[in-house]
Formats: sequence, C-alpha cells, structure tokens
Amino acid sequence: MAKETKKRIGKLGRNLADNALTRYITFSALYVAQGIPEGITYFAIPAWLAMNGKSAMEIAAYVGVIGIPWSFKILIAPLMDRFTFLAMGRKRPWVIFGQLGLIISFLCIGLIPDPLKNTFGLMTAGFFISFFGAFQDVATDGMAVDVIPVNEQARANGLMWGTKTIGISTSLIIGTWLINTFGFSIAISSLSIAVAMIMIFPIYFKERPEEKLLPWTSGEASSESKQTQLKSWKHIFKSLYKVVRLKSSVMFGIGIFAGGMMFGLIDTLLPIFSIQELGWTNSSFSNAFSITTVIGGFLGMFIGGYLVDYFGKIKMLSVYLSILIIFIAAFAFMTNLWSNNIVVYAFILSYYTLYTFLCIAMFAAAMHLCWKTVAATQFTLYMALSNMGRAAGAAVLGVLKTNYSWEIVFLIIAIMPLVMVILIQFINFKKHRVTVDSFVILKHKLVAPHVIKD
Repeated sequence: MAKETKKRIGKLGRNLADNALTRYITFSALYVAQGIPEGITYFAIPAWLAMNGKSAMEIAAYVGVIGIPWSFKILIAPLMDRFTFLAMGRKRPWVIFGQLGLIISFLCIGLIPDPLKNTFGLMTAGFFISFFGAFQDVATDGMAVDVIPVNEQARANGLMWGTKTIGISTSLIIGTWLINTFGFSIAISSLSIAVAMIMIFPIYFKERPEEKLLPWTSGEASSESKQTQLKSWKHIFKSLYKVVRLKSSVMFGIGIFAGGMMFGLIDTLLPIFSIQELGWTNSSFSNAFSITTVIGGFLGMFIGGYLVDYFGKIKMLSVYLSILIIFIAAFAFMTNLWSNNIVVYAFILSYYTLYTFLCIAMFAAAMHLCWKTVAATQFTLYMALSNMGRAAGAAVLGVLKTNYSWEIVFLIIAIMPLVMVILIQFINFKKHRVTVDSFVILKHKLVAPHVIKD
C-alpha cells in the first residue's frame, strides 16, 4: 500500500518514467532544441548564401558537409548502450552532454569572421553543430524508447516531430530577420540563448525516482537500469547483425535511404530555387517556409500519429509516398505557374505537411522492426541510413542542377519516393515479429533495454 501511494505521488513529480505530461513536455522541448540549429544551418544559412550570390554547387557542398555527422549516429548509439553513468539514468547523462556540446558549437559558428568568404570555417562549424545535434538526438531517442510506454509511442512521435518542425520554422524566420537586421554573428549568438535555456529540462527531470539529479547530489542507479544495461560489445553487434539481416529490415533500410535522398534534395533545392530562379529574397523564403512548416508540424502533432495507429504503418507510408510522387512530378510540369507565388506556397505547404506525416510513419515503422535487445542501436541505424541519404541528396543536387534544368531535377527527385514505395511492399511486420521473437540468446542472459511490442 505504501509503495502504491509513493508511486501515485511520483506521478506528480519530476520523473519521466512516472508522468506522461512530463514525458511529452521534456521530449518536445529537446526536439525543439534540435530544430533551432537545424533551422539556421540547413535553411537560413543556405538562403542567405543564395541571396549573396553563392552558386548551387557551393551551397550544396556546404549542406552536404553539415549532413555528414548525422550518419555517425550508428557509431554513437552502441557507445551509449554500452557506457553511461547509471546513477543519473541510462541516457540522461548523454542527453545533457549532447545538449552542452550543441550550445558551445552553436556559439562558435557565430564567431566565424567574414563567413561569406570563409566557406571552410562555415562548413567546419556547421559540421560540429550537426555532430552534437546528432549526439543529442540519439540520446533523446534512446531515453524516449526507454521511458515512453508502447501505447504512447505514436502520440509522442507526433508531438516530438511536430515540435521539432516548429523549432526549425521559428528559428528560420527569426534567424533570417536577425541576420538581415543585425548581421550574422549577433543573429547566431542570440538564438544560441534559446538552445541553452532548453538545457533546464534534462537537468531538472530525472528518468526514475531513485536516481541522482546531478553527479554531486544524492541518489543511486535504479534496479531497472542495472538490469537492462548492456555489458558486452559482442552482444550488441551480434544481436544487431541478427536482426538487420532479415528481409524486412533490409528492405526498410534501403527504402529509408531513398526517402532520405528526397529530403536532402528538396531541402537544399528550395532556397536556391526560390531565390535564384523565382527571384524571392531570403526573407520571403523564410516566411513561406516557416508558415507552411508550422502548419505541417501542428497537423503532424495532432493527426499524424492517429492516422498511423488507425490505418497501419505500411498503408499510410504507401499513401504518403504515392501522393508525393504525383505531387512532385506534377510540379515539374507546371513551369508556367512557377511565377505564381500562391502555387509555390501551396507546393511547399503540401510537401512539408506530407514530409511531417511521412516521418512520423517512418519512425513508427522503424520502432516496430526493432528487436527489444538492441532497439536503440537498431533504431539509430535506420535513422543513420535516412540521414546518409539526406546528405547524399544534398551533395548531388549541385551536380544535377549544373547538368539539368529545374524541371528535370524535380522529375529525378520524384523517383526517390517511387523507389521507397516499391521496397516497403516487401515488408511483412507479422513475419518479422515472429522471427525476432524466436531469437534466443543461450550463452549470455541479456535483459532487453527497450520493449517494442506489436
């Protein structure tokens, strides 16, 4: 009885494992922290470079370089699964470390002298922002899978991705205004304050009641954390290989890479296309992007998770990808309407709404394919493949635009969701789960760190 009373009281406290509202607020805030630097580095800076006459090849090279660290996530995840300071939780110490690195690297990019002429410095600083952003992302996802119950996962994914989109959009519009009004350095330094303020959340909230808030405070590792902590590199990589070699895992991995290429191509294309082809200013682009992606983010937060839960992952992925194929290809043939801002606004709004919904469905599908023993590392592998595709798409845009017209570039982009929609038809969740559930580790007794159920 005393334990039950204590648990009820805990639900009103500061522990992620006990309180749904606390989980939603904390993870949403951490995803906003990812969105702010991403809005600046992936959208505001490329638009600013385009506004100042930089070529598509130069801008694509910059975006390609800053996208590389997101592919490192697969190296970071096993490190986090293997080592941690359990007294503060399995993933919270890594979240705090990643957030701190994000703050410092974000400040550093604002100190680059004459960034328009110092492309190398801009790329280097952007690389480290992406590195710590990826680091914080892996830790946040790992902590989320660890403490969010299965019945909250779709809803949480919708909220997290929606708030990240809002963070990207808000930082883009405010950052663009600050750059144009006060200059590059002051703009970046000002926005870094918002990133720093979000540090309060992982410091203030704990994973579980008995844990330390900070290294010098009282507390100890929870029994659950002790049981679920992986203690062998061999177990991690052997188990990971065992599950990723399955047919559904392979098909999803290739498909998500193709989807990532579409994301990278479109994200890099839009500021160049709208400013250098349509004659927009960087402010016009940031306003259009921010407004449309905020709308898409809100729709994803409140509808995206529900649709996936109700209709199923493969069905909704197929629907979203099919619409994207038709939509991008149709836009390629509407060259006579590109001068109409309403048409371009509608394209951006529709694409980023579908993008948000697609990401929520992809995350849910990735979780469903995970084996509970290595869920964090396996989930990160899928996300790393997506980000590798994004970096490849960003890098190849310069080559495509140098050799082809915008119409052809759009048609080539439409091939990416076509590849993905074909591949996901070979995914069989039920068969995959039966195979995964049949895995038995005989030599070593491992307690699963994450439980992903059907």
